[in-house]
Amino acid sequence: MPRILMTGASGGIGTSLRKLLPPIYPDLLLSDIKPPADLGANEQFKAADLADLAQCEAICEGVDGIIHFGGYSVEGTWDQILQANIIGGYNLFEAAYRKGVKRVVFASSNHAVGFYPRHHRIGTDVTPRPDGRYGVSKVFGEAVGALYADKHGLKVTCLRIGNFGDMPLDQRRLSIWLKPDDLVQLCRIGLEHPDIHFEVFYGASLNERAWWDNHRAYEFGYRPTGRAEDFREHAMAEQAKLKPDPVGDHYQGGAFCSNEFDGDASRIIDWNKR
Repeated sequence: MPRILMTGASGGIGTSLRKLLPPIYPDLLLSDIKPPADLGANEQFKAADLADLAQCEAICEGVDGIIHFGGYSVEGTWDQILQANIIGGYNLFEAAYRKGVKRVVFASSNHAVGFYPRHHRIGTDVTPRPDGRYGVSKVFGEAVGALYADKHGLKVTCLRIGNFGDMPLDQRRLSIWLKPDDLVQLCRIGLEHPDIHFEVFYGASLNERAWWDNHRAYEFGYRPTGRAEDFREHAMAEQAKLKPDPVGDHYQGGAFCSNEFDGDASRIIDWNKR
């Protein structure tokens, strides 16, 4: 069986996948800057600070594939994003290359394209429109992944993850929800499919309100089982509790777009005329 490294094991997604991945990849190595509080006796863990290349090399030793969920997972200061996501992201790919890792699944984000309007359906080949420093770091990570795939032959899959969880929590998430089992399915495609070179997929379940064209994932065999509309009543009830956000409600990135926004709000009207 392949030896798989998962970074970000102490985060929200990592915590969920720690339960779902072992039956598929029994030789699973977990890593984060600190161990999970509930680390089990049967779980393998190596601590690493992604901003330190030597520590990244240590966790990549003897590894066949990597699921990279490590880094800063929300908007932050430039230094926080720089160290964890940009320097850390580069180090992870460089360490994987140096240690002969064959495949990397990189957790990108919908925030790499967050400034597209919600009425604009987009594919994976659009110009990036990040909605913050976090989104910029995900654009960078995708670019580094492409470099290592094309120049060094690393097989790379980037997942622009929407909203991961057991159910969509509001109206926006009805369009971008990702069921945990469906994320596992996407990770398996990246780690196992023979035709992967460099791909970008959207991390989304079967969402009838989707803003994204995810046909490339389907071409590689993706068949999501989660259906967002099954939770429509709950999501809309939660939406009614939220305050209006003229900027965030217009763009796909939601509150990431309205956070620190002091640009030209008239562009929202202009987009509506297109």
